[in-house]
This record gives sequence, C-alpha cells and structure tokens, in this order.
Amino acid sequence: MSKRLGERTYSRANGGTRDDLGFYVRSAWEANYARYLKWLESLGNIDHWEYEPETFEFVGIKRGNCFYTPDFKIYNKDGTVEYHEVKGWMDQNSKVKLKRMAKYYPTVKIVVIDSEQYYAIARVVRNIVPNWETRTERSTGSEALR
Repeated sequence: MSKRLGERTYSRANGGTRDDLGFYVRSAWEANYARYLKWLESLGNIDHWEYEPETFEFVGIKRGNCFYTPDFKIYNKDGTVEYHEVKGWMDQNSKVKLKRMAKYYPTVKIVVIDSEQYYAIARVVRNIVPNWETRTERSTGSEALR
C-alpha cells in the first residue's frame, strides 16, 4: 500500500492506493467493488464508471452533514446514471446523508451495497476478478494491497 502525503489513514478499513486501480480508496471493500466494476465494464455490462467524481451539497443546512460524496458513479448501457455506495455498516452519519440525498436530490438514484450484497458479489467473482482482496489477506497483511 502506498499512502499520499496528507491523506487520512483508515487502518480498520485498509484504505490506500491500489497499484492495479491507480487511485486511493478508503477500504478493501471499495477496492474490490472498483475491480468488480472494471470487470463488468470489460464484459460490456456497464458503459463506464468513476470513483467519487461528484459531491452533492445540501444547501441551507447549517449543521451536520452539508455534503455527500457517493463512492461510485455508474453509467449504464441504456444511458442512465446511478451512484453506488459501499457500506459495511450503516452509521448515523451515513443514514443522515442518504436521507438528505432523497430529500434534496430525489431524482438521483443511490444504490447501497450493504454487507449482504457485497458478500453475494464476492462469492461469485472473488476467484474471477483479478487482485480481489480477501479477509485472510487483510488480516495477515500478506499481499492484500498489491
């Protein structure tokens, strides 16, 4: 793992720059989901995707969460766009942001990839998608962040 100067360390989540992706992600789950999206794109199932390309502002909010940056922006083959948020657990902060998105940006589609969905994807593709990080690799530190 390489770390750029001034970047926040997410030790529990294994944030860092992945050489195969070429950019910083906040967790191993985000890294794997990016690899999954690359794979879907290579199969032609999605047009393309971006990592944290936009931040939405909740205008008029004076306290708390004034901004929200979804993890991934997916451009579907049919021309539609949706945002995917990878969440291992839903904390109060995240709940507030998603509620505010629904209120301030009701036409923006947010898909939450929770632990159940993530593990369902992982079971199917972890041996197919290159550089997939597993729990064993993360816990031992061996080659997890290639």
